[in-house]
Amino acid sequence: MKMTLFSFATTIPALVIGLAAFNLAADDAGIGPSFKGPLGLQLYSLRDSFKNDVPGTLAKVEKLGFKYAELAGTYGMEPAQFKAQLTAHGITPISDHFGFEQFRDDPEGVARQAEALGLKYAGCAWIPHDGPFTEQRCREAATVFNHAGEVLAKHGIKFFYHTHGYEFQPHGNGTLFDLLMQETNPKYVGYEMDIFWIVFPGQDPVRLLKKYGHRWELMHLKDMRKGLTTGSLAGGTDVTNDVACGEGQMDLPGILRAAKKVGVKWYFIEDESPSVEPQLPVSLRYLETVKF
Repeated sequence: MKMTLFSFATTIPALVIGLAAFNLAADDAGIGPSFKGPLGLQLYSLRDSFKNDVPGTLAKVEKLGFKYAELAGTYGMEPAQFKAQLTAHGITPISDHFGFEQFRDDPEGVARQAEALGLKYAGCAWIPHDGPFTEQRCREAATVFNHAGEVLAKHGIKFFYHTHGYEFQPHGNGTLFDLLMQETNPKYVGYEMDIFWIVFPGQDPVRLLKKYGHRWELMHLKDMRKGLTTGSLAGGTDVTNDVACGEGQMDLPGILRAAKKVGVKWYFIEDESPSVEPQLPVSLRYLETVKF
């Protein structure tokens, strides 16, 4: 094909722009034409590796291309020490999970730790309970969360609660999760949707995203083994039921579309499987290519 000077001159900028876009996608783990993140890794995924080698495990996270992380403790290090390790590997900590009792008894202490780590969010992933989750326990938790959220807000940090499945006990015309939403102050309490712990108890992530909109600020991305029966309120299952994104029974395109629409701010891959290390690159490739 004959190329004029004009067509050549106009092709070069387009080519440069195209290469720049390719490099941006290559540099940002999990980012593709549809899914734009921002995406991090929940470091609990590599908990066994962290027990033996913190710097080496963070090097693995860096090599995978993750620039953001949700923490699961600091592995015996002081918060400032662990923050320095993250910085050395180009990883920005966004959020961390703390125990319910810490939020109940010492929210100021949580705030100090969160500040030392440079967090935007501090959350709770489990409300202690014996037997089935109850209305009384739900209301008590809401009181704790509201107070903790107010304390954290004074430090510029947002409190969140991470769903775990047991909250979907029937209550009135809905569930105890609906009650928890109603009883917590949106100004101080956000929510993290772990999609596994929405689907496992038989709930619909898309419906809940639409129902509660902007209250969902964070999301755990994972997939569930095909054929696994749902409808359990146990809040737990064998970790081998976690599979790489795109290889299980989740409607991930539908979930991601709804999450984008309601404005979820942060996404984290969490893979609790013993096969996490080979599965993480598969999940990243899926997110880079998924269309919705």
